[in-house]
Amino acid sequence: MKRKTCLAVLAMCLVLAAGCGDNGSSDTDTTKTEDTKTDTAQDTDGKKSGSESDTRLVSVDDIDKYITLGEYKGIVLTKSNVQVTDEDVDNRVTENLKDNMKEVTQKGATVQDGDAVTINFVGKKDGVAFEGGSGNNYDLTIGSGTMIPGFEEGIIGMKKGDTKDVEVTFPEDYRQTDLAGQDAVFQITLQSFRRAPEFTDEWVTDNTDYANMEEYKAGVRTQLEAEAVTNADQDLKNQAWSQVFSNSEIKEYPQADMDEASAEYKRLVQKYADQAGMKLEEFVESQGLTTDDFDSQCQYYAQQKVKQNLIVQGIMDAEGITLDDEECLAIQDQILQQSGAGDMATLIDTYGQAAVDETIGLLRIENFLVANANVEQAEADDTAVDATNTDTTNTDTAGADTTGTDAANTDTDAANTDTAGADTTGTDAANTDTAGQDTSAADGTEA
Repeated sequence: MKRKTCLAVLAMCLVLAAGCGDNGSSDTDTTKTEDTKTDTAQDTDGKKSGSESDTRLVSVDDIDKYITLGEYKGIVLTKSNVQVTDEDVDNRVTENLKDNMKEVTQKGATVQDGDAVTINFVGKKDGVAFEGGSGNNYDLTIGSGTMIPGFEEGIIGMKKGDTKDVEVTFPEDYRQTDLAGQDAVFQITLQSFRRAPEFTDEWVTDNTDYANMEEYKAGVRTQLEAEAVTNADQDLKNQAWSQVFSNSEIKEYPQADMDEASAEYKRLVQKYADQAGMKLEEFVESQGLTTDDFDSQCQYYAQQKVKQNLIVQGIMDAEGITLDDEECLAIQDQILQQSGAGDMATLIDTYGQAAVDETIGLLRIENFLVANANVEQAEADDTAVDATNTDTTNTDTAGADTTGTDAANTDTDAANTDTAGADTTGTDAANTDTAGQDTSAADGTEA
């Protein structure tokens, strides 16, 4: 499924490079950029080791010539006051149970709401199969709302090996205009299905170190409370970086840094074009982009990256911070521990020396900004951080918990929509996670 993979990869690249705003394909003011943090975990080379005191994140020494730093000391931040509720605990327990789904093998068992099914299906309109309406080895959770209305509901009650015709009507506002408002029939074959276990004392004792459900839920609450604290601290770093980035004004971009950052972006896209078996030009065209559009995206990415590095280096220079000071070395150890790389050589070999240096520098400065900020406590009912969702807490850049560098994350593993083991030809839309499945031509079924 080349198109699906390429679209997902490019979208990931653009989000990471440019935030959730302008993707750079239109004219932009080259002296102003959106609040964002750019790639600190790409394959880049040519910078000195973070263990050397003269290591710099930019090629220039006179930072003031290129950027006016926004106020970075005494900025006002608001710390979230998050309470973990009983509902949060119940939701996490439910998630944990879903992570322990097992295949239902009892004879005569039927699919229920919440089960995870593996199906083959063919969609037809007026008796003719339509493009994007078929899939094999397609994994779907019943009740997820992934598919158009009626599709998932039609699978409920099916037994393993059953084949069933499910009649549906595409929504009037469906994105494919030739299917919008149209009736269709999907022939669905149920290959297998899995179900979450019931939450009982027996399940707890058999699968965890807790003695009963009450103890297990208490453990979950403790975990959520710890995550909430981490999220609140991370949110402070997000706020701090956002303010400083937005309030810093570029005067001029150092050309050598711009050239390298632009080339870096092209290398990233080329990498995924290679994985998709496409030339770079084909890859770009498959996204509906012109050469000029792509060049604009490269330019925009470079602007974001270079601005970030100028800010970090500028504050480091002003405050006498180096990449081999005590706190940077502690951050380096933290990165090694969390990445599992074992040593710096392995980490550098994976991400590139420049990426490791940039990550350490960015984390160091975020810590500095928060330490020198005026932090106010939010009102008790201001729950800005979702204690039940920790996926966003680790924006892995060179293997680190970067606590707030959301847009800096360019972990290519996350961007890689690996479809190993799957025939995924032509599945543009139906499945948002195609790893390990054949989702061929499933355009016409996703909600």
